[in-house]
Amino acid sequence: MPTRQNHDIKRVAILFAGGPAPAANAVISTAAFSFLEEGAQVFGIKHGYSRLAEYTAAGPLQEGVDYITFSQDSLTNARSSRGIMIGTARTNPGKHVNSPDHLNDPELVAPLRRVYEGLCSLEIDALISIGGDDTLKTANKLKMFQDGLPADARRFPVVHLPKTIDNDYSGIDFTFGFFTAVETLAEEIRNLNFDAAAGRAYFLCEAMGRSAGWLAYGAAIAGEASMVLSVEDVTGALATEEVVNHETGEKRKVMAIDRVIDRMVDMIIAREREGREYGTIVVAEGMAEFLPAKYLEGVDRDDHGHINISSINLSALFSKMISRRYNERTGRSRKVNGLQLGYEARCAPPHAYDVMLGAQLGVGSYRALVEEKLNGVMVSVSGQLDLHFVPFEQLVDPQTLVTKVRFIETDSDFHKLARFLETCIDI
Repeated sequence: MPTRQNHDIKRVAILFAGGPAPAANAVISTAAFSFLEEGAQVFGIKHGYSRLAEYTAAGPLQEGVDYITFSQDSLTNARSSRGIMIGTARTNPGKHVNSPDHLNDPELVAPLRRVYEGLCSLEIDALISIGGDDTLKTANKLKMFQDGLPADARRFPVVHLPKTIDNDYSGIDFTFGFFTAVETLAEEIRNLNFDAAAGRAYFLCEAMGRSAGWLAYGAAIAGEASMVLSVEDVTGALATEEVVNHETGEKRKVMAIDRVIDRMVDMIIAREREGREYGTIVVAEGMAEFLPAKYLEGVDRDDHGHINISSINLSALFSKMISRRYNERTGRSRKVNGLQLGYEARCAPPHAYDVMLGAQLGVGSYRALVEEKLNGVMVSVSGQLDLHFVPFEQLVDPQTLVTKVRFIETDSDFHKLARFLETCIDI
């Protein structure tokens, strides 16, 4: 069970980090509203951890520049608005802390200490963190940092609200913004279906989804795509192994790229037998992580250690390979256009469900902190928007401090739904 503590919350900070998601303002505004109604002051930290991580060197936090103070007027009509009213950033103050022991190293923990000191300068009594799995890791590290402070040091509880259009979060069924993002991409795919039919061509759409294929699968199902593949499908005949370190013999799973391309070509040929010389294919961008090493040479990585997937342009790579392989197998040509989809979905007008889900998460932060007096929990929703409070330690590995990705289960009915609806391939 989550630990209950006595909190007297008069000043609370809300922080949003990572990529945008539809209904972000539903989460922020309802969290702020809940505390304002109780007479508390609510600060919105601007642009994630970017300023806090430089707190000492850059001097005192400035209102209007580094944070805003919410009022009832500033929240008017915010719940269903686009964008992120306090901005965001990908600054990761906990990137050098990769085990509990690192919290004892003054150099490694310095950015987290600056964040703590910056928030203390506002005399906050609680922090509401909104973001993806990397932001959850930071929230957990900030809590652990405070746990190790002297007994008389200032402490504030940390509650996290899960955000990702990728929907790959452990501890919650669906994340806010997911369904809006799915519909935005699905509409593009539906448009491309008509374009493809007019020109007897194919579009290969690369959807966001680094770690799992929820967005690609959702968009393919709702957009009536001809086929969808994601990281979960890199298994069986579509997977192989590759030696990474020739000295240690360490191996990693990679896609059997020729078989992946042949599977797509099989689908194109199957559709031709049905009299349909066009279609769309959706792939998740995360499949780039499983490319053979020669395709990843020279690719840079971000603060979280992720390869720069956009620079690989998986859709362009696959589309060329599909066209070439189709020609080799049939002697004919078929135009395949590669497109990267995703950014346009992150600040789309939020759908009603995402607004309701986001609003419940925002209110859930108030209920976790004030009603339940909790610290170190993620707010979750299931069923009829029922609230649950999941302790950080159930979501983060205690040794590596890494979160657990929630993949699509390949034997699940959701995964089977896509297989039922796509073009049948006789293999």
